[in-house]
Amino acid sequence: MKLTFLGATGTVTGSKYLLEHAGRKTLVDCGLFQGLKELRLRNWESLPVDPASIDAVLLTHAHIDHSGYIPLLVKRGFKGKIYCSGATFDLCTILLPDSGYLQEAEADRANRHGYSKHKPALPLYTQKDAKTSLKRFKVVDFDKTQDLGGGLTFTLTRSGHILGSAFVRVSDGQTSILFSGDLGRADDPVMKPPVHMQRADYLVLESTYGDRLHKDGNPLDKIGMIIKTTVARGGSVIIPAFAVGRTQSILYYIYELRKAGAIPAAVSIFLDSPMAINATQFLQKHKNEHRLAEKLCADVCQVAQYVHTAEESKALDHGNGMPAVIISASGMATGGRVLHHLKHFIGDARNTILFTGYQAAGTRGARLVHGEGEIRIHGRMWPVLAQVEVLHNISAHADYGEILEWLGHFQEPPRKTFITHGEPEAASSLKMKIEDHLGWQAVVPEYLQEVEL
Repeated sequence: MKLTFLGATGTVTGSKYLLEHAGRKTLVDCGLFQGLKELRLRNWESLPVDPASIDAVLLTHAHIDHSGYIPLLVKRGFKGKIYCSGATFDLCTILLPDSGYLQEAEADRANRHGYSKHKPALPLYTQKDAKTSLKRFKVVDFDKTQDLGGGLTFTLTRSGHILGSAFVRVSDGQTSILFSGDLGRADDPVMKPPVHMQRADYLVLESTYGDRLHKDGNPLDKIGMIIKTTVARGGSVIIPAFAVGRTQSILYYIYELRKAGAIPAAVSIFLDSPMAINATQFLQKHKNEHRLAEKLCADVCQVAQYVHTAEESKALDHGNGMPAVIISASGMATGGRVLHHLKHFIGDARNTILFTGYQAAGTRGARLVHGEGEIRIHGRMWPVLAQVEVLHNISAHADYGEILEWLGHFQEPPRKTFITHGEPEAASSLKMKIEDHLGWQAVVPEYLQEVEL
């Protein structure tokens, strides 16, 4: 087999790995590049491999940095099947069309307000393109070996990151390679822990938190404190949260806080993201994917008032002025309804903007967390007067300690471990930790690097 790194090198976005064997080409993950402009521009370039020549796509999970390029791949000629778990497919039915909608909306806004150098600005792909791509999906079961043809097989195993997330193991009968996708956490209160894997000849391992440990302490305490102090000064809490995974965790914590009387009973909780609403309801459909008992799951799903329409969303910004908690996508403030809330609330020092996890370089979230005094939204600069907070200990990604613990269950070292899906410092740090603690051979590949397995 030959492995080519088409993404997630030097960055946490754009995950794409090309496996070639016996004339067949398999793409593992098919994500969009996000964040820095130089990365986003790669989405517009021709893929280094002809999409029509790819035989199959294997998805680790549904997040856009792992799945968001699929509509473009299909649009540009891919005719094969896209294999994934049932929950991953369900999530892609909402994530991919939403991504297409956001691309169209941003192009339309750029054309109306004239802040793009392209005349006219065009979307990378449309909602229609995304819905068309869903026809190529094929759902497979966890832990059942599947035939890819040409002597290749693959198996999905639960990785504990979000609903449907999986490790992908590919084998040609003699050599195996395991793709971690995003590695979940053993003590996540919502998701079941990642399965301990025992062997693989080669390993492609994520390193989002490869240089950090999640902070100790119960997230309930900080979330409760932020809500109480913000409401006490007459402000609202705006939570940009990933629609899939992080939103459901936030709802769980708010449910626990409200049940314990740790936040004001009168404060309204709004979930303003149709996509997040649908993803939350998938918790009840995929009961075997998480830890929540049936009644608790239903209670968590009902703790917030669902905001469905654009008119209802606008009313939150121009309503009665009462303090509220508004959870809205996207998690790094790169698009969606949360941008309208930020424009309205970010200039008032009574309010708090609460980020709930990793912010990729170049995103609005990263700039706000790093203390920038003004932020560009929809072609205009907005002063940042609101308090900006970030939660570091509710991430759905394992930190380096949790990664090393997971690796410790391998019965023998892989021949080589490829460290990907991390900023350069994080990937380099995890490489050294794996070498020092485990004695394994680890490398940090470069963009478009090819490796013979």
